[in-house]
Amino acid sequence: MNAKTTRMLTMIFILAVATACVSYAEKPVNTTKESSMKQYRELTPEEARVILHKGTERAFTGEYWDHKEKGVYACRQCGAHLYRSDDKFDSGCGWPSFDDEIDGAVTRQPDADGRRTEIICTNCGGHLGHVFLGERFTDKNTRHCVNSISMTFISADELKQQAQATAAVARETAIFAGGCFWGVEHLLKDEKGVLETTVGYTGGHKPNPTYEDVCYRNTGHAEAVEVVFDPSLIDFETLCRLFFEIHDPTQVDRQGPDVGDQYRSAVFYTNEEQKVITEKLIAELEAKGYKVATEVKAAKRFWDAEEYHQDYYDKTKKAPYCHRRVSRF
Repeated sequence: MNAKTTRMLTMIFILAVATACVSYAEKPVNTTKESSMKQYRELTPEEARVILHKGTERAFTGEYWDHKEKGVYACRQCGAHLYRSDDKFDSGCGWPSFDDEIDGAVTRQPDADGRRTEIICTNCGGHLGHVFLGERFTDKNTRHCVNSISMTFISADELKQQAQATAAVARETAIFAGGCFWGVEHLLKDEKGVLETTVGYTGGHKPNPTYEDVCYRNTGHAEAVEVVFDPSLIDFETLCRLFFEIHDPTQVDRQGPDVGDQYRSAVFYTNEEQKVITEKLIAELEAKGYKVATEVKAAKRFWDAEEYHQDYYDKTKKAPYCHRRVSRF
């Protein structure tokens, strides 16, 4: 390779590198969290100045510096819980001060000034303020100095309401009838995800029936079990499959030695999805040759049975006499 060719190749290489650098430089570089804001709360210009661009609000001007209500302080940008009110104290500095944070909620990192320690929300990276050690304001000897504008406050009452709403979402009810309710309850209650079981009467016409009413007075009610479960741990289909395997769904108005319409097989669905799933499972059983007698009806008022019927086999230490699990699927 002569000198002229070498110079030409060198020039081509330099131009290629320069072009690549220019192309890279033209791409926007995200130096803040702004590119991911769509998943977080939209910030006002002043909130963005502090939370995104690491600004500081003036002392004694924020809404929480002298705030004493019980509750939790959350990140204004993403909503993650950061501090408990029990860890808040008055340091006299003019900003909210905390001597502890909720585990894992706050991250410490060196500040740009090279002297202080910045604190940011672990979840979204939003700027909170700074942390100082060794000032001896409290026994924990720590002060999180936080901008009010970086936080929102959730009262104790609001937290309770949120917890109740979450619990309600994580609970679903199913109602099964498959002969004597003692055995049905016993074989369903210990499944992982089952939160509560109650034996009772449903599907008939008499209000507030007694056991004697159901057995001897033609009330139309079936002995049934109301199952409250956490759908994140066990789904309705799993429960329904188990129901079809712990009793004989082909028997009409009886189960084993117990005879009468109160012992009929039935699923009382509490929503349309339960109805669809139940009918699908019945179709599967019928395709296998079973003549399924199970009724599928919308749930009506469920009447709790007398206390001595609840958790009967746990109380008596006996075993179900007409229920056992038989694989059918």
